Amino acid sequence: MVEKADASVTRWVALLKAGQTDAARAIWEQFFTRMVNLARARLRATGVDEEAVAASAFNSFCAAAMGGRFPRLNDRQDLWSLLVFITGRKAVNHLRRRQARRRGGAARFEEAAALEHVAGREPTPEFAAMVAEEFQRLLARLGDPTLRSIAVWKMEGCTSDEIAGRLGCAVRTVGYKLDLIREVLREAAPP
Repeated sequence: MVEKADASVTRWVALLKAGQTDAARAIWEQFFTRMVNLARARLRATGVDEEAVAASAFNSFCAAAMGGRFPRLNDRQDLWSLLVFITGRKAVNHLRRRQARRRGGAARFEEAAALEHVAGREPTPEFAAMVAEEFQRLLARLGDPTLRSIAVWKMEGCTSDEIAGRLGCAVRTVGYKLDLIREVLREAAPP
């Protein structure tokens, strides 16, 4: 079943890159709720509309993918890594704009918006590919498929209780595995 879903996502990615907007709808249905959960985890207790952030991230992703900006985007793993990155960046940018409004009013906000326009809102294809490759490298370091799943679920914003439910184990077991993941990733991180 997972292989069939992976094949579908791979097909949708190829169709989207070819400009087929119907593929965007299929990807939306498959990933939007996860993107909202990710935005919610990044924006916890800020009062920001997580769905708006996720929708903005998805819109930017589709425009960039159809514009050929992600040449290494090929499958479910690449897609999710990219959606995680873009959603996280959109959340951070939204909070920065909000803080700029609070600190200095409209003038500071316009200055921040101008800077963001020059710097760009989306990652360059090279940077996105680099993030996706690094993500894959770190996941590979975990070795155990269960540890990889836990790491991905945590990045998606799942709680330890939710992960324990998915694995059919105790929350404490998830805590131990998260400690192990942190240790492996700490050792894998560049100095």
